Amino acid sequence: MVDLIQNGIQWLAGRLHDRASRTVEYHRGQDAVSLQAIIGRTVFEIVDSSGIVERYESRDFIVPADALVLAGEQIVPRRGDWIVETIGVAPLTYEVMAPENEPVWAYADAYHQMIRIHTKQIG
Repeated sequence: MVDLIQNGIQWLAGRLHDRASRTVEYHRGQDAVSLQAIIGRTVFEIVDSSGIVERYESRDFIVPADALVLAGEQIVPRRGDWIVETIGVAPLTYEVMAPENEPVWAYADAYHQMIRIHTKQIG
């Protein structure tokens, strides 16, 4: 039986990729890959040991899961990797990170077609 929701998600991911993405470079050590990424954000609220709520906003890069390939192997993001996005002529560098014990990435859909990568600008 055809899964219409999965087909719809694949169709939507393709349209977003074609019309709402920009080229970025994903880096790990000496390896890099050029990707089309949709830009997003996530707001985390972390309660510190004093009970104070701190807000942390990440710049998210949403990429096709199967496009994240380094040195010939499909990977998942990990803390310390970085992404370079060029806005105008200025390259901006974002480190893959998230606050506290939050994961640095998550699938962006129920069928694991897209990955949402949390980052923070470092340069």
